[in-house]
Parts: sequence; structure tokens; C-alpha cells
Amino acid sequence: MIIIKSQDEIDIMRESGKVTGYILRELEQRIVPGISTMDINDFVEETIRKYKMIPTFKGYGGYPAAACVSVNEVVVHGIPSKERILREGDIVSVDVGSTYKGYVSDAARTYPVGKISSEAARLIEVTKDSFFEGLKFCRIGYRLSDISHAIQKKAESEGFAVIRDFVGHGVGSKMHEDPQIPNYGKPGRGPRLQAGMVFAIEPMIAQGTYEVEVLIDNWTAVTCDGKLAAHYENTVVITDGEPELLTL
Repeated sequence: MIIIKSQDEIDIMRESGKVTGYILRELEQRIVPGISTMDINDFVEETIRKYKMIPTFKGYGGYPAAACVSVNEVVVHGIPSKERILREGDIVSVDVGSTYKGYVSDAARTYPVGKISSEAARLIEVTKDSFFEGLKFCRIGYRLSDISHAIQKKAESEGFAVIRDFVGHGVGSKMHEDPQIPNYGKPGRGPRLQAGMVFAIEPMIAQGTYEVEVLIDNWTAVTCDGKLAAHYENTVVITDGEPELLTL
């Protein structure tokens, strides 16, 4: 069941979204060669707690950290480590969730580490662009799969693959609510969008195959061919007009 949020609930989520969005903007300057993925995590957790919020991911399903920090071929759910040092030419995806008064915001970005290859830069840009293609259909009257189809069409038209094993989702008092929102599929399917629906829309796009495997830690998901993957996500409210991005 898709939960329609009240204006009061959306107002609370908006406050959470401001902090999540702030963190992701700050990381643009903080992510440089030589820092560890744990350094990123520590900044995320310290900032969330500074604003009297809760790091949503920490302890969720047993996840040990406040952020998912995924480098290069890691698609999602990379566990931060003091030993994993970022190097010039890497790309790193950071996924952040903040909980305020019981309501969650969820967003992710992929960042260059120093100077990166033109193909890696294009992957990051196309992943972001595919989100905004999907956003065009986040309006009353469209069907859920119209979002999915638009994301897939953009990514594949640029020669990239859409990850199938992980999808977007509803978000609110729980991090994962109905519905699931794949980043691929035929248009014109699923429920029609209504004002008050809130979604975490999150294209995950890869250079090569869309096939992934989960490592022995039962969290870290990597591309099977070892090629790069990128991630872009925002918490989106369906309104009577333009969609509102709580985390941008």
C-alpha cells in the first residue's frame, strides 16, 4: 500500500531533507585523494547528530555505519573503512539517510576523486541526467512505471546499463515503503501518481553489465565485470504541480 503523506508529515521530511542535502553538497569539497571512506562516514554521522537527527542507516538490518560509501565497481552498500583510501581517478558514491521526528530522507550522489577519466565523468553525468528524466514524470496522472521507463531510456541511449537488482522505493516513517520503483520497465504500468506520495528515486547505472554480486560481508554489491557504477538519488514529493525535491 502506498502511504499518502499529510502536509505536516511532509514538513517534517523537508527538515530532514535539508540536512541530507547539505551533507551531500559539503562532500563535494571534502572528497579528495587521500581520505578514507571512514572519514566520509564520520563527517556524515557527526553532521546528522549535530542537527539532532538520527543516521537512518546505522543499525538498519544490521548495517554498521551511518553512510554507504561505494567506490568504483561498488554499486551500493559499500561499508566504510579506515583502510579504504581514495585515490586520484576513483569515483565514490555516498548514500545518506537522516531521520527527524520519526521521518526519513534518503539521497545519494557520486563524486569524482581528483581528476577522473572522461568516461567516468560521463557515467556520473548520465546517471544524474537519468534521474531528472524520470523526474519529468513525477506528476499527478502519470503511472509509476513512466518514471522507470524514462530513466532506462536515458541511460541506455547513452550506452550504459541499468542495475536491476536494486530499486527506488517509497519513503516516510520507514526508509523502505511501498512502492518499489525500478529504474527500468515499460511505461504505462502501476498506480497513477497522487499528491502526497513521497519516493526515493535512485538510478544506479553501470558502464558494462547490469549484473551484480554481493560480497561475503552480505552488504557490498559490485558489478560482475568490475566496471564502474554510479548512483544518484533524491527524496521526491508528488504535489499538485511540480515535484518537490526535499534533498536537493
